[in-house]
Amino acid sequence: MRTRRGLCYPRVMNLNNADGVVKRRKVALPAGEQIGRRKKLKLSPEDDGGFPGGCDFFDALPDDLVLSILCKLSSTASCPADFINVLITCKRLNGLGLNSVVLSKASRRMLAVKAKNWSESAHRFLKLCADTGNVEACFTLGMIRFYCLQNRGTGASLMAKAAIGSHSPALYSLAIIQFNGSGGSKNDKNLPAGVALCARAAYLGHVDALRELGHCLQDGYGVKRNIAEGRRFLIQANARELATVLVACPSAVVPRSWLSWTPDRQATEGVCPLLSDFGCNVPSPAPHPANQFLSEWFSGRTPGPGLRLCSHSGCGRPETRRYEFRRCSVCGAVNYCSRACQALDWKLRHKVECTPVERWADGDGNNDGNDYLNGNGNGNENNNNDNNNANGNVNEDEVMEES
Repeated sequence: MRTRRGLCYPRVMNLNNADGVVKRRKVALPAGEQIGRRKKLKLSPEDDGGFPGGCDFFDALPDDLVLSILCKLSSTASCPADFINVLITCKRLNGLGLNSVVLSKASRRMLAVKAKNWSESAHRFLKLCADTGNVEACFTLGMIRFYCLQNRGTGASLMAKAAIGSHSPALYSLAIIQFNGSGGSKNDKNLPAGVALCARAAYLGHVDALRELGHCLQDGYGVKRNIAEGRRFLIQANARELATVLVACPSAVVPRSWLSWTPDRQATEGVCPLLSDFGCNVPSPAPHPANQFLSEWFSGRTPGPGLRLCSHSGCGRPETRRYEFRRCSVCGAVNYCSRACQALDWKLRHKVECTPVERWADGDGNNDGNDYLNGNGNGNENNNNDNNNANGNVNEDEVMEES
């Protein structure tokens, strides 16, 4: 690799003439003698690139300087096309652009592959980025392999690699897998492990993980029941959600609707949104590119016979076995992979669609293994919770009644 030491920088000629023309000295001719033919003016070396042999300035730049520029580009690119256009410019940029130092700095938006553009080359590129230790690439490729390509082992290992690098979305995704036993049977659920992963993601600032952790503490789901501590986490999640929107738009005027609760439900009318289970009426955050990929991937195909998608539009996770996700106990028309998705979807659209119906069953008359969420985001179980909470376990077959 060429560096900026020694004689790597070329010797540039300093010319006083700005127009790049070398002025020749006038020669005094004897009287009566004329020049038969006027010679063409010789251009300065700058017109040939500044160096003998026609070399240009870019070829003379040291590799480490070009790498630093490419690292800045990969970390600030707004879409994959911004980086791909540089790779196809010339052979040298293509070689340096695929350097491990550059790929390890790739941002989330630079790795936002669209489902319609998915190909083997896109797969190889994400794998190349993941091999450099890029946590965003590990998480994105892990989600695609686990849910879309149904390669559960390598998908989970890639998400675990990102989680080791303190990637909060990867930690939360692994928590959902542990809560639901995704990729295995119902007996593969590990509620304490899901709570621990949620706690780590919440510590790193993940709002959905903090909200999920609050519901777990309120309901005694995988952890000893502590209603007061659960309420504190829910309020903290609502405050973080509002702060995230305000930081993104510091000069925007906060509408009163963001802090006013819509009186659709009389039970919560007049309650401050920060004290609710659903937070303020702020715009929904943009989904992660991995979740966006899942939504686009399964928009034109089914995840499998009898399998359903999470009803939250910003999630995109499918079931890996029948009756894996829990359904709303009020209407039974929607199902969610987590309580956080249920809370987000409620304020987004389901609060105007949820209609109480009598107790229902599946189309085949069987609802074994299916859990239920009540209509307000809580999952308070009504049978023998106190006995199970002592060791952090709950009976998964118990129905979560409306509080």
